[in-house]
Amino acid sequence: MNLTLANLIPGVVLIALGAPLALASRWASASFIAFPRSRLASWICFGVSAVWFLDNIWHLSSADHGDYHVLLFCAFATVTVLAMRWAPDFLAVRGLCGLVLLGAMPLLMAGYMNYNRPLIYFQKSLVYVCIALAIWLAAQPWRLRDFLAWLFRRTVRSHACGCLLVAYGMLLCGLALSYT
Repeated sequence: MNLTLANLIPGVVLIALGAPLALASRWASASFIAFPRSRLASWICFGVSAVWFLDNIWHLSSADHGDYHVLLFCAFATVTVLAMRWAPDFLAVRGLCGLVLLGAMPLLMAGYMNYNRPLIYFQKSLVYVCIALAIWLAAQPWRLRDFLAWLFRRTVRSHACGCLLVAYGMLLCGLALSYT
C-alpha cells in the first residue's frame, strides 16, 4: 500500500462516519445507537474480521507457527462459529475492533521508515488512537453503547463530533493528494 492510499482510506472513512453526524440525521443517530447490538452488523463486522484473521492464519510462515496453520485455522474457525452462536452480545463492536486492529498494520506499514514526509504523522497518530480504542472496546464493548447514548443525548455533541471527524477526514484526504 502506498502513502496516498494509506491516507485516503482513513480520510474517506472519517468523512463517511462524520457526515451523517454533522448533518444531525435522525436515521444516522438511530443507526449508530443500534449498531452495538445489531445482528446484521455482527454478521458483517465479525464475519469479515474473522475471514481476514483466518486468512492471515492460513498464510503463516514456518517461523510464525506455520507448521501448525491447519490446526490453528480449525481452532479459530471453531471459536468464531461458537462466538456467533452463543455469545452474540456486542459482537458487532468486537468485530469492528478486529477490523481496526487488522487494518492498522497495512496503514502503518505504508509510512514505515519514511522520514522525509513528516505529515504522515497525522495519519499515524489517528491509527494509533484507533488501535488503543479498539483494544479497550474489545475488552469492554458496552462502553461504545454508553458513549453513543451520551453523544446523542444532545444534538450539539453529535454535530460537533461529526464536524470534527469530517474536518480530520478532509485533512487526511488533502494530504493523500499531496503524496501523488
